[in-house]
Amino acid sequence: MYKVINFLLISLILALFMLSPSLLKAKTFMGYQCTDDCSGHEAGYNWARDNEIDDTDDCDGKSESFNEGCVAYVEENEESQVGFY
Repeated sequence: MYKVINFLLISLILALFMLSPSLLKAKTFMGYQCTDDCSGHEAGYNWARDNEIDDTDDCDGKSESFNEGCVAYVEENEESQVGFY
């Protein structure tokens, strides 16, 4: 029984070490977690920039990552406009 528990413990530790590099390399786009290469976020951000979106309510596409990129653009520009009114 001790050998089985020891084997399982060692297997768990090895599995954690194997997973940790991928967890450390998790990508983000302006604070939003990307599932792959952040291309959806970039597309949403670029779309919002190109269309001069200034309200997060307009970020209502079918893709969550696209919407998050759009929201990131709006929020970034809200911060840069503080004091210009």
